[in-house]
Amino acid sequence: MIINSIIIEDEPLAQERLAEFVSRVPNIKLLKKFDNGIEAVSFLKANNVDLIFLDINMDGFSGIQLLESTKINGQVIFTTAYDEYALKSYDLNVTDYLLKPFTFERFMKAIAKVDEKLTPNAPKDERDYLFVKTEYRLEKVMLDDILFIEGMRDYRRIHTKDRKIMTLQTFKDFEQEISKTKVCRVHKSYMVAIDKITSIERERIKVKDVLIPISETYKKDFLEIINRGSK
Repeated sequence: MIINSIIIEDEPLAQERLAEFVSRVPNIKLLKKFDNGIEAVSFLKANNVDLIFLDINMDGFSGIQLLESTKINGQVIFTTAYDEYALKSYDLNVTDYLLKPFTFERFMKAIAKVDEKLTPNAPKDERDYLFVKTEYRLEKVMLDDILFIEGMRDYRRIHTKDRKIMTLQTFKDFEQEISKTKVCRVHKSYMVAIDKITSIERERIKVKDVLIPISETYKKDFLEIINRGSK
């Protein structure tokens, strides 16, 4: 599948570096480069674009203003030197958030997310449960019932819709058994079910009436999961 793309970036060196990265990916065709959002809007209205590499801080008309004022049908990858817009990118349903200076390896991870969104019938997680060791038995827990998992010294407490389960299984055990697109580590003491999140604000996640902190260690991976659609 050929992905038609454009670059909107007002820094010449950053624009050329990004164009060079794009040229190394066979299925991405670079249609045009822009150094401002105004000209790009006119092009987007007249052409079919699958992917936009969009700088945020541009003079006169920012990347955020472009998304808020223009109907975009394609995927968007933010490219910026500032990390304070990460939560805003979630609100705007951006596919990924590349923090400058980023490597080609990190760039390719963003492209993989675009491919996943544009490829129909993408494979989904098949197993919808796990067995948890508690006391002297194995207890079946449906993944859809999990709200969050809380660390309590040597124990982990699984909070579900209707019960709480104590186990000696570690967070590492859970991370190996459960896809992080379903239940994601957000703090040294917490994992949260993505589809049970009520809101995210000021480095905290709300699940029902519980506020759960987001630590810097897990923030980037968590926001990447959120940005690619919380599947």
